[in-house]
Amino acid sequence: MDLFSRNREKGNHVSGIDRGKVVMYGLSTCVWCKKTKKLLTDLGVDFEYIYVDRLEGEEENNAVEIVRRFNPSISFPTTIINDEKAIVGFKEKQIREVLGF
Repeated sequence: MDLFSRNREKGNHVSGIDRGKVVMYGLSTCVWCKKTKKLLTDLGVDFEYIYVDRLEGEEENNAVEIVRRFNPSISFPTTIINDEKAIVGFKEKQIREVLGF
């Protein structure tokens, strides 16, 4: 089972409007990560969120590698849209634009 399937089993999926594959990587204790998650929820977007600090072993390594590909500094939140574009940090205007709001 891959990282996303396990993530859905943990309840880390928010159902909503399909704007493509939207995944927010964050830390469970990060204020900006919580703000990004709230924004995505308030916009009604279908998305996954992965708290990297709650992963272990291979799952954690895989998540960090995915974030590193889009954000070499590995900072959070990193929101990846359609495995193509990343928004690093809480950037409400940019998130709204990319998702068509």
